[in-house]
Amino acid sequence: MGSTPGQSGKMQADESLPPGASAAKRQQILAGAARVFAQNGYEGASMSGIARDAGVSKGTLYNYFDSKATLFSAFVEQCACEKMPLLFSRIDEGANLTESLEHLAVAMIRLLTSPLSLMLNRIIISEAGNFPELAETFWKHGPQKAINILSAWLMQHNNSGVLNIPDPVFAAEQFYALCQTRITARSRLQLPVSTDQAHIDFIARSAVRTFLNAYLREGPRLPPVVMEG
Repeated sequence: MGSTPGQSGKMQADESLPPGASAAKRQQILAGAARVFAQNGYEGASMSGIARDAGVSKGTLYNYFDSKATLFSAFVEQCACEKMPLLFSRIDEGANLTESLEHLAVAMIRLLTSPLSLMLNRIIISEAGNFPELAETFWKHGPQKAINILSAWLMQHNNSGVLNIPDPVFAAEQFYALCQTRITARSRLQLPVSTDQAHIDFIARSAVRTFLNAYLREGPRLPPVVMEG
């Protein structure tokens, strides 16, 4: 199916370290920050609390990260670097375009409903008014990066004559939105919703059919997917 743009090896977090610092210590701090941010949100988290949870002194913490905003940005970037390759890992394994997009849709639903993604979304939404730079950081390293990779991949199929996509970035944003139907929206509101594999597969297939009905260059419209059971 061709190569996935921006994947493999190009998504390494910035590991530039101050003199005498270690990658292990940096990771220790980021792990502590993740726990504190998850429990207290961004505004409620303090550098003192993060240092305490991470088991380092405040001096050591500030040697690695000069502010809470810098630390949060590094945390979000690390999450993206870890999760994005997994998100697109199977997009080129499909026997055809439909199957490839279904692989991606399933992975995207799983990622968007993971505890980590739900926690980050909760923090960003609650703090965006007071700390707009947090939303910008999250968008840049998360959704925007995924949209850019997907738009480049879709453009390959547009150029080969399979798809008719005037605006690949807009199309990628639409696909991203379709994958948030039902399961993601309810999960973010902590409402009851089935997240078993059959339900995720149904949402993924429905999203792909809606998308392809809009952008396939030729061929009949695909019928709606019916949830079994």
